[in-house]
Amino acid sequence: MTSINKKEIDKFSKIADEWWDPEGKFKPLHKFNPTRIKYIKENIINNFKLKNKSKPLSGIKILDIGCGGGLLSEPMSRMGANVTGIDASDKNIKIAKLHSKKNKLKINYLCSSPEKLTIKKKFDVILNMEIVEHVEDIDFFLKSCSKLLKKNGLMFVATINKTLKSYVFAIVGAEYVLRWLPIGTHEWEKFVKPEDLKKILMKYDLSLNKLEGMNFNIIKDEWNISRDLSVNYIAKFIKN
Repeated sequence: MTSINKKEIDKFSKIADEWWDPEGKFKPLHKFNPTRIKYIKENIINNFKLKNKSKPLSGIKILDIGCGGGLLSEPMSRMGANVTGIDASDKNIKIAKLHSKKNKLKINYLCSSPEKLTIKKKFDVILNMEIVEHVEDIDFFLKSCSKLLKKNGLMFVATINKTLKSYVFAIVGAEYVLRWLPIGTHEWEKFVKPEDLKKILMKYDLSLNKLEGMNFNIIKDEWNISRDLSVNYIAKFIKN
């Protein structure tokens, strides 16, 4: 079995050169990156009771799945975390390696999917950010991810809810009207309801600890954590 959807990998490989262009094809990710970085950082610090002010994530082993060009891996590394970034696109990994080398960051980048990862030591934290809506088999993908997580470890999942509003905003609005994303970036059928995500991860010994929405404020031109789960949401799970 595989969690790799070749069509999705090809789609992102074609625009891989634009990962680090804040005005390019990945502009929406650059926009909400500060919000998700802050959310992840605060939750890791609180969960593991970390006290290091200068390197707040020091000593934490993080696996960033579907890392792309390293937009999350790099800030996690700067905060002191020991980061491994994996992506099924070889082109994405090459760009991530090049960018981290330029910035003198030690990040272990590998072209892999979770089921093929052969690292023996398990991780404290797994990041599944904007990835589950692009995999071939979400159940198999999350099962493979759960095997890589330590007991009492954290898994963050950010994705898009399967609602009428998400179709209007995430596909019609973001792709066709505002042109924030290339047309065809998302398929509504692959969006995941929070309750379905919770059911799958329960099977693999992960309990939902926190569930929050992520909303875009057009007036302020920024993303915020909110109670509205109808389009984008982020969830924190703990391994039992």
